[in-house]
Amino acid sequence: MIKSLTIVVAAGCAALAGVLPAAAADSYPSRPIRVIVPQSASGSTDIAARALTDRLAESLKQNIVVDNRPGAGSLNGTDMVAKAAPDGYTLLAIAASLTITPAMHSKLPFDPVTDFAPITQIADLPHIVVVHPSVAAKNIPELVALLKAKPGQITCGYSGIGTSTHLAIELFQHMSQTKMLLVPYKGGTPAMTALLGGEVQVNFAASSTAIPHIRAGKLRAMAVTGAKRSTAVPDLPTMAEAGVKGYQHASWVGLLAPAKTPQPIINRLHEESVKIISRNDVKALFLKSGMEAEGNSPKEFAATIREEVDKWKKLVKIAGIKAQ
Repeated sequence: MIKSLTIVVAAGCAALAGVLPAAAADSYPSRPIRVIVPQSASGSTDIAARALTDRLAESLKQNIVVDNRPGAGSLNGTDMVAKAAPDGYTLLAIAASLTITPAMHSKLPFDPVTDFAPITQIADLPHIVVVHPSVAAKNIPELVALLKAKPGQITCGYSGIGTSTHLAIELFQHMSQTKMLLVPYKGGTPAMTALLGGEVQVNFAASSTAIPHIRAGKLRAMAVTGAKRSTAVPDLPTMAEAGVKGYQHASWVGLLAPAKTPQPIINRLHEESVKIISRNDVKALFLKSGMEAEGNSPKEFAATIREEVDKWKKLVKIAGIKAQ
C-alpha cells in the first residue's frame, strides 16, 4: 500500500512539474520585463534592442524597460542576466561579443553556451571590406594577390584588440593566407577617419559607417563579410563569392534569457519577436542603421553561439591574439 502510494505521489509531482511551466507561460507576462543591454545607449545593440522591445511591449501588453549596463567589455551586464531568476522577466540583448569573450578571457563569471536560453537573433551586422582609392586592387582576388606580393606592408585599421572587426580581419588573413600590418584604433569611427585620410589602406568596416563614403566615391568597396549579400549594397559579392571560399563573418544582436527559463515562455517570446522582426518597417529601421533583420529559431541561435565560441577560440589561438 505504501509503495503504491509513493508511486502515485511521485507520478502526481511529475505531472505537476509539467503543468507549472505551462501555467506560468499562460499568465506571462504579468509584470514589467527588464531587458539588459550591456553596452551604451545609441550603439547598434541598443538600437536593435529598443526597436524590438518597443513593439514587443505592445504585443505582450506589458511594459518592457531597457536597462543599459555598459562596462567591463559587456561582462557585468551579461553576468547579471546569467544569474537572474529564470522566469522570463530579465532578458539580455547582446552583441556577438558574447561568443568572442571566452576566447579572450581565461576565466569568465558565466558560460555563454550553458548559462543562457537563446530566443532569437534580432539582426546581423555584416562588415564591408573597403580600401582607400590609392590601393592598386579593384576586387578581393586582386587584394589577395597584392597582400601576398607585399606581406605585412599593407596597413589595415580596426577598432581594438579582440573586437568583432579584429577577428573578421584575422579570419580573412588565416583563410586567404595573407598578412597585413594591423593598426588598432579606439573605435570604428577613428579607424574610418584614418582610412579616409590615407593613414591606413584597408578596413573591414560596419555597413552603416562605410556605405556613405562608398556612395560618395571616397572608398572602394570589395565585398561583404556575411553569408549572404547585403540588402543595402546588393551588387557587392560576399567574401566567399569573391574567392575566399568558406569565409563567413557578421556581427549580430540577439535576445536571450537565463538558462532554465520555461520553454513555453521562450516559445512565446520567440513567436512575438519574430513577428516584429519580419515587419517591413522594422527591416527598414534596421537597414538604416546598417543591420539586416534576422529572426531565427532558438535552436538555430543556440547552434550559432556554440559554433562561434569554438571558431573564435581556435582562431585566437592560431593568430596568437592576447587580451589587453
